[in-house]
Amino acid sequence: MFFLKYSLIFFVKRVNEAFLTYFCSMKMLTDSDYIHALIAEGEHQQQDFKFEISDARKIARTFSAFANTDGGRLLIGVKDNGRVSGVRSEEEQYMIEAAAHLYCTPEVNYVMQTYLVEGKSVLVVNIKESLRKPVYAKDDAGRWLAYLRIKDENILATPVHLHVWQQEENPVGELTAYTERERMLLRLLEQEGKLSLNRYCRMAHIPRRVAGEILAKFVRYGLIEPLFANHKFHFILKE
Repeated sequence: MFFLKYSLIFFVKRVNEAFLTYFCSMKMLTDSDYIHALIAEGEHQQQDFKFEISDARKIARTFSAFANTDGGRLLIGVKDNGRVSGVRSEEEQYMIEAAAHLYCTPEVNYVMQTYLVEGKSVLVVNIKESLRKPVYAKDDAGRWLAYLRIKDENILATPVHLHVWQQEENPVGELTAYTERERMLLRLLEQEGKLSLNRYCRMAHIPRRVAGEILAKFVRYGLIEPLFANHKFHFILKE
């Protein structure tokens, strides 16, 4: 028992010494180091820069895009070229709160921190991917629209995306009829290579809503996938 107790004390001491050595050897990042490291990544699918917030609705659009895709991080007080401009913290924080709670539905949860960089305040707002999709953002005309984040852009979600999210609320193991409409979609994709929603409607002679529902089912089942190019969505057979 004495040997076991002594061994445990020695082991804990060695672990603590190793941790302290590692911790002390680490260079603690300053606020400035951290923000410049983020800026060095540039804008991408999970990061966006904002010079300032002049309209909470525009921020709501970014919140919607992040929440409907993979989540993301918003740096406010940073110009598109990566230069730090700083923000007026209280006003910007109010606009962020309005964007998340007044102009998004369901409301978007976020975590916000302020960092001091070169004597200027930079806000970092983190948004997680939502478990309740779609997240809509209210535009200037009062319409509720859903967005996706693709590369460094916020893209309006198509009716097919909306159908996918709606269908995902259905229980696992749902039965789906495999009719001539579904067979026609596969034939058209094999012949054409890719199809937009509108082209599928015209070629199959079916209503837009029905076409959107069928495309959404095939996306969910992993048979096809959306392809975004030249600011337009097409659907292709999944390899």
